[in-house]
Amino acid sequence: MNLRQFIFPAFFLIFIGLSWLYEFAAGIQIGVNFWMFFSEMILFLPLMFILIGLFDVWVPRERIEKHISAEAGWKGTGLVILLAMLQAGPLYGAFPFAYLLWKKGCSIRNIFIYLGAYSTIKIPMLTFEIGFLGLKFSLLRTLISLPLFIAIGYLMEGYLAGKKFEVKQP
Repeated sequence: MNLRQFIFPAFFLIFIGLSWLYEFAAGIQIGVNFWMFFSEMILFLPLMFILIGLFDVWVPRERIEKHISAEAGWKGTGLVILLAMLQAGPLYGAFPFAYLLWKKGCSIRNIFIYLGAYSTIKIPMLTFEIGFLGLKFSLLRTLISLPLFIAIGYLMEGYLAGKKFEVKQP
């Protein structure tokens, strides 16, 4: 076991403890924020991994390859955008799912489009955005950001074409 990997977490915990002891407001706020995000993540991740495991088992690779592979064209792009819009949860929940899609034959282009759409146009997020910033702003932001993510997907597909990716198993 490498003890150097525990240096930063140990210093962090010491800092939080000393902040509570000496009533250092910024340190206390850092500790409260850390605990809030940590507890959210601990509650969210197990459910997310169960759902991803079920998706991995229930959805065959052939179905993913047929609908959102490189040969799927614009229909595949539309499907990954729709898939991203219908999901909920924080962005770190999208990365394991994107990896699973890639493992099952989704194109690199559609992976990048999925991640971009997930980060900006999820329906639960859009409802809050419309409520606070208005429909006009939300439509304009979506009409600007979505083509950019599609362009980034095509650019990354061209950039990564022919490169080999290995998945290292722990």
